[in-house]
Amino acid sequence: MPLDLARGPGLIPVPRVAVIVVAAGSGTRLGGRAPKAFVGLDAHTILRHALRGVFAAPAAQVVVVAPAGREGDALTEALETAGDRRDLVSIATGGSTRQESVQAGLHAVWPDVEIVLVHDAARALTPPAVFERVIGAIEAGAAGAIPVLPVIDTIKRVDGPAIVAAVDRAELAAAQTPQGFRRDVLDAAYAAADEDFTDDAAVVASAGHPVAAVAGDPLAFKITTPADLERARGLVAPVAPVTATLDRVPPAPRVGVGTDVHAFGGEGDLWLAGLEWQGEGALAGHSDGDAVAHAIVDALLSAAGLGDIGTHFGTDHPEYAGAHADAFLARTLALVGEAGWRIGNVAVQVQANRPRFASRRAEAEAALSAALGGASVSVSATTTDGLGFTGAGEGVSAFAVALLLPA
Repeated sequence: MPLDLARGPGLIPVPRVAVIVVAAGSGTRLGGRAPKAFVGLDAHTILRHALRGVFAAPAAQVVVVAPAGREGDALTEALETAGDRRDLVSIATGGSTRQESVQAGLHAVWPDVEIVLVHDAARALTPPAVFERVIGAIEAGAAGAIPVLPVIDTIKRVDGPAIVAAVDRAELAAAQTPQGFRRDVLDAAYAAADEDFTDDAAVVASAGHPVAAVAGDPLAFKITTPADLERARGLVAPVAPVTATLDRVPPAPRVGVGTDVHAFGGEGDLWLAGLEWQGEGALAGHSDGDAVAHAIVDALLSAAGLGDIGTHFGTDHPEYAGAHADAFLARTLALVGEAGWRIGNVAVQVQANRPRFASRRAEAEAALSAALGGASVSVSATTTDGLGFTGAGEGVSAFAVALLLPA
């Protein structure tokens, strides 16, 4: 028996139009685990999306024809979509064929209704304007009206694998739903039908009634196959557009490591970490032997992929003989900048028994930072507990890590 919601005084007036939403198909070709109308498009079912279009169209009694056992699910979908039209909802149980399901829907149509539209739930994205055009054609005097689209593809008549003849596509159109009819015409046509037809227009035409055509809509395509389902899902929840660019992708930050070692034995006072240490023995080397500055240079050049300190400041560059940290670091800053990088920060550790860094750490960091254009530089110092050549006081070693960022 059809299930109607209560109707009574003060509720929405009984409309002249009813829409039968056929949702009883099994959806075998779709390959879903549920009847077709209850397969999801996004967070909601095909039926829910179909009903959104129905309830956005002119007010009508809405009869949802559901598979046996899914009447309660159909009612839930209809009520959650109907808004203030909940009193216009009816549920009917479908039959084994589409024709039987439509007849079940007709039995649930209220007596006051004069125009009946039959709509496939599988055409879930049909715009409300299509419903309006069909209703308008019936109100203008047509016994029946269906939405159609022109056939675009070239059509051939075939006999097995052979093409028999071309078909003039100007005479063809693809039928859609909703298909609308005068209530008395549709009732009589279904009562007289003695064979199965592919759609309601064919049932009415077999009873001798002309059927008018109105403009359909490409969105009213039928979800039949998995490809159709994916097409509908793409329209319901389209993928966000990706912004493409031909510009070069900025490089990622890069890290370099540098180390340097010098033995004591140079002439004059010690130069280390960009500072002069009066009274301390000098380090031997091509320049001033500043192991801290040289380790920083190696780390920066390594991060930039520019080789090492020997490449740019070796003995074949006499202009750096005796040069101090500021000359090495300023030139390295320029090389790194020319390669498209800027310095993020530098950290360097000194291993030596002498000199003692604690009292001049901030001064050393400031000198090194100034030579590198204001980049952040941190210096730490440690002894090796008497181990190795640094523990024996024979020299100084330094290890540096540098971070470069795209300029």
